[in-house]
Amino acid sequence: MIDGASAKAYPEKAMQVVFTDLDGTLLDERTYSWDAARPALERLERLGAPWVFVTSKTRAEVLPLRRRLGNRHPFVVENGGAACVPHGYFPFTAPSALERDGYEVLEWGTRYGDLVAGLKAAVKASGCQVAAFHAMSVQEVAAASGLPLEEAALAKEREYDEPFEILDERCTRRLLAAVKEQGLRWTRGGRFHHVCGNNDKAVAVRALVQLFAKVHGQLTSIGLGDGLNDVPFLQVVDVPVLIRSRALAALKKAVPRGIPTRQPGPEGWNDALLELIRER
Repeated sequence: MIDGASAKAYPEKAMQVVFTDLDGTLLDERTYSWDAARPALERLERLGAPWVFVTSKTRAEVLPLRRRLGNRHPFVVENGGAACVPHGYFPFTAPSALERDGYEVLEWGTRYGDLVAGLKAAVKASGCQVAAFHAMSVQEVAAASGLPLEEAALAKEREYDEPFEILDERCTRRLLAAVKEQGLRWTRGGRFHHVCGNNDKAVAVRALVQLFAKVHGQLTSIGLGDGLNDVPFLQVVDVPVLIRSRALAALKKAVPRGIPTRQPGPEGWNDALLELIRER
């Protein structure tokens, strides 16, 4: 359940579009299962409401996940590094899109090689040590993330964002300041810090809202997230839902109008959407 009074404060418009984080939100933080969210997913499908992944995962990770979930909508990868729109999804070509493997790709992210170089320079300047994906084996990524080996290999196919663990937390401020001195940005997900360029989830969500509105006119955007890297897009959607997690207090502070769920992960996701998206 969620705060129903807060939910009802938003006017219902013709089209509702759902923007959702994955790990710890639609997917269980430990098992990566979405079983508890099936009732809400089925309602979204019945109503034809778009549900858009907004994730730190790579394009290589998202594609098989979309197939398993039956998702046919646009999706955002690597903390807003790019948005991928299935070719022909909208009755027009997305402005400035690149054609790639059947998708119109809108890019905002910095080249991955430049991110790795910037992180290495920040590590050297700060004297801190990190475990970053570019230097980790597939086995090490699997152990750190809890992903199966096959999915950990897909998580290493990065284009716009580099996840890393800080090995000594006492170094955190010094290292993150050094990242900024390299002209890069950082954010924090459920498990890892991430270094990225001048992009975040909000940039991509705004762009997709404009594309949806061009087709459907007035719409209500609903966003669901559980981590600090979700804050930018939760701040720009009409209805921000804060999935219960260890970061909930910080999320409430950053997104005061956010609606907290009582349950974590897909359970909270399911309850929130069943309340917000009603059958007509």
